[in-house]
Amino acid sequence: MDANDIADVFVLPASLDLAAAAPLKETLLTRRGQKICVDGTNVARAGVPCLQVLLAARQTWVDDQIEWVSRSFSVELVTALQELGIGLGRLGLDKESAK
Repeated sequence: MDANDIADVFVLPASLDLAAAAPLKETLLTRRGQKICVDGTNVARAGVPCLQVLLAARQTWVDDQIEWVSRSFSVELVTALQELGIGLGRLGLDKESAK
């Protein structure tokens, strides 16, 4: 399924710092059980706590067998993932979708 086929597009905030981790978790929990498209275009800062939340959420969607599509991750978000040795595929992103 394509990202355009999913009604629930969740645009990540520009700052994924420590203060954003708990609200990010809560927002994702409210969407649990629904197909989701995660758009990381606007991310300018990405910290470890938010990356952990995203990874855990992605795994939850996989475990629940619910579709999760990632699209358009910013250079900053891709760099943060790569610096931690986290492959883009762990968040359901292919290299063409990374900006």
